[in-house]
Amino acid sequence: MTGSPAPWTTRTAAGEEDLAACFQVRKEVFVGEQEVPEEIEYDAYDAGALHVLAVAADGGALGTGRLLHGAAAAARNGGDPAVGSLGRLAVIRAARGLGVGAALVRAIEDAARELGLDAVDLHAQTHALGFYERLGYVAYGPEFPDAGIPHRAMRRTLRD
Repeated sequence: MTGSPAPWTTRTAAGEEDLAACFQVRKEVFVGEQEVPEEIEYDAYDAGALHVLAVAADGGALGTGRLLHGAAAAARNGGDPAVGSLGRLAVIRAARGLGVGAALVRAIEDAARELGLDAVDLHAQTHALGFYERLGYVAYGPEFPDAGIPHRAMRRTLRD
């Protein structure tokens, strides 16, 4: 049985308009909803990150995430350049529960594979651990605060 296609697509952000849409989603979710200070939401890693964007059929931004790789990822994951760092995953309230978040994670993993990475790490808000576990991520290490929100480190191996 086949279902109808999703009313949205994911793509690698290309150009200033896409990047602005990614940042607007992050502002709405992290700064607006979760009260993360805006000055720490955007960082030096954004410039070199691969950003992924989910867009509705009408072109409206629904979600975003980013992948750090190379030295930027190694700085966050304990020094392993073969491990990417998935972060800043955000889906606007109206699009939650539609599979947008899972599609963004898979798109980021696909990009990581294309870059030759062996695994992807992330820092999950503890309320989202189950979401990432369903996608194959395994938590490790103790809980820690990030922007005042409890997190756990998680990893998914991309190679068998």
